[in-house]
Amino acid sequence: MDFSISDDMKMVTEAVGRFVREKVQPLEQETEDNARIPPDRLATVRAEAQALGFYAMNMSEAVGGAGLGVLDMCLVEEQLGQTSDALIRRVFGQVYPMLERFEGPLRDKYLYPTVKGDKICAMAITEPGAGSDAAAIKTHARLEGDEWILNGTKHFISDGDIADYIIVMAVTDAGKGARGGISLLIVDKDTAGFRVTRNQPMMGHRGYGHAELTFDDVRIPRDNVLGPVGEGFRVMMANVGGIRLGHIGARAVGMASRVVEMMRQHAATRQQFGQPIGDFQMVQQMIADSAMEIFATRMMVLNTAWEQDHGMDPRDKVSMVKVQASEMLGRVADRGIQVFGGYGFTKELPLERIYRDARVTRIYDGTSEVHRMLVARSVIKRGLSL
Repeated sequence: MDFSISDDMKMVTEAVGRFVREKVQPLEQETEDNARIPPDRLATVRAEAQALGFYAMNMSEAVGGAGLGVLDMCLVEEQLGQTSDALIRRVFGQVYPMLERFEGPLRDKYLYPTVKGDKICAMAITEPGAGSDAAAIKTHARLEGDEWILNGTKHFISDGDIADYIIVMAVTDAGKGARGGISLLIVDKDTAGFRVTRNQPMMGHRGYGHAELTFDDVRIPRDNVLGPVGEGFRVMMANVGGIRLGHIGARAVGMASRVVEMMRQHAATRQQFGQPIGDFQMVQQMIADSAMEIFATRMMVLNTAWEQDHGMDPRDKVSMVKVQASEMLGRVADRGIQVFGGYGFTKELPLERIYRDARVTRIYDGTSEVHRMLVARSVIKRGLSL
């Protein structure tokens, strides 16, 4: 396997990293304090990102994206991971590759405006009774003439409060189960019967909404379906693999690397007992353990991304990355606070926000327990294949 990075890609990642540090990170504190990104400053920074080609970089060139492969996009995601999820969404775009499955008039109505940043899309999967087990959803739709009639409730839906349209996972044929009876229906925000019931406050990830959505006899045009009818579960699961690898795996590497850099600088300058705290072996151990875990996680991400780029199906490795990256970030953030002592516990540094934000990565897109179960089942059935 060749993980060498082309000169062009080095320039891209360096440019994105510099942009994150110089333009985006200065928005973090105000976003955290007010749970809202300052709109005027956001508009300026986002326009700069778009002008530089940093928006929707994961989408193909054919639809207006940067056309990066999986491995190259993971390198970019490392840099994006050095800021908050809210700012990544608004500055660089939360555009899902599965949107390229839109066909005909739907591409003009939804796909292209989303890639350009003119529309915001939200994915509605999770329900009060169906979290990691997405196939257990109760939201359902029946076809009446040329319309779907949709009923149900979704919660914890990122951007659900501001989205221009929602892609809703719903049961359309209960007799066929998850593999043939679930579809992805598109609901415009102003559709009758659709309501944002509330925004659900969270311990972290401030700056964007996590909404509860209700659908009460919502009428949707028959053609407002992403992918084939009945194939929604397959389409969605193909999409979440990229989220787990890039949004969680690579971003965790980036954020943990930011924490280690803070630890490094503090260890070299903070004096205790007449010497830098970096001279103390216990501090050295925390820095060394963090560096080793980041390296191991990064190699897992790059290896898995390389396999995807070469047409393989490393789904077991994606699950391994999901667990390793999310739990590594939590440990590194905890060590960062410990090295900084009392200052690390204050809101004057980003460490306490990183600590809180890291916690949910062990939950969303499949809990650590569920992914461990998937890995174990695969090993028991087929043996360990690396």
